[in-house]
Amino acid sequence: MSKNIALITGVTGQDGSYLSEFLLAKGYEVHGIIRRSSVDFRERIAHLEGTPNFHLHYADMGDSMSLVKLVGKVQPTEIYNLAAQSHVQVSFDAPEFTADVDAVGVLRILEAVRTNHLEKTCKIYQASTSELYGKVEEVPQNEKTPFHPYSPYAVAKLYGYWIIKEYREAYDMFCCSGILFNHESERRGETFVTRKITLAAARIAQGKQDCLYLGNLDSLRDWGYAKDYVECMWLILQHDKPEDFVIATGVQHTVREFATLAFHYAGIDLRWEGEGVNEKGIISNISNPSNASNLKVGDVVVAVSEAFYRPTDVVNLWGDPTKAKNELGWNPQTTSFEQLVQIMVKHDMEKVAADHVASVMRTNLAEYLEKGIVK
Repeated sequence: MSKNIALITGVTGQDGSYLSEFLLAKGYEVHGIIRRSSVDFRERIAHLEGTPNFHLHYADMGDSMSLVKLVGKVQPTEIYNLAAQSHVQVSFDAPEFTADVDAVGVLRILEAVRTNHLEKTCKIYQASTSELYGKVEEVPQNEKTPFHPYSPYAVAKLYGYWIIKEYREAYDMFCCSGILFNHESERRGETFVTRKITLAAARIAQGKQDCLYLGNLDSLRDWGYAKDYVECMWLILQHDKPEDFVIATGVQHTVREFATLAFHYAGIDLRWEGEGVNEKGIISNISNPSNASNLKVGDVVVAVSEAFYRPTDVVNLWGDPTKAKNELGWNPQTTSFEQLVQIMVKHDMEKVAADHVASVMRTNLAEYLEKGIVK
């Protein structure tokens, strides 16, 4: 039997790291694409380096020749295109870069497969996004809901979605899009709102931060666990025919609810007062006080800042995973919303504590060196 060979773009990201682990456990030979950088951002996959059947290669989504050469060398049976400039707010600041990577990058992958004559042997998964629905026209959103992208990121991703569909129909290629709703984890980047919240809750609980500033607290999102979602990516490529699927939990929550739960798991209960930009999260109870914290009931620890409002804001994303459940047998509720937040907060409580210990050790070492106690 021929060996399963996967090529993953965006392998150093949250989804790429979980997908690598998932595929390696299934006996795949896994190849990941990394970009050359003077700073190493491979902490999410560092534990996999040196593992048999896990290989990293230099290439870039903006360089078609590097992709053509790598696809020809690896001869993958499955490609998972997870690489993207995936931060919505950043897409307003860098729209051209976002379009080049998130839109034209998908085309480069498809053409790399065709150039190497692998159309009939290589399946392609494209990481699409719920941001396609943008200014939503119906709730919940499914595979037939009209798209209304509402950011440069979403517009670029819409091109990726349609070029996948075009190559599937024009060249009879097995290429599919998974329309992923928000999926988070302890490996999420620290600039994303969920990780920003869990880290802030941990830092405030341990006396390392005074207040968390957020944008629209009423924004509704369908949040799932990234570790569960990579299974659905794989199931999409194991399906008997190439189709697109919504990947979501079918349950939505507000940013306010996420923050309330995150602080609760950090030992702080909140009550909310005010409306709009004047709304504040105020401590109503401290169930797990930290010796390093001077927190007290009545302190304001969450506030709204207009600086975090977007030029156009998506406020109501809610996915309908019925098709994925029925046709792929995928369970979107393997990890509940409450469990997801608890996992993230537990990780960040430990991270903040460890960072503090490391900081103290560095300070002490510097003092010892200055005093000549150690050389």
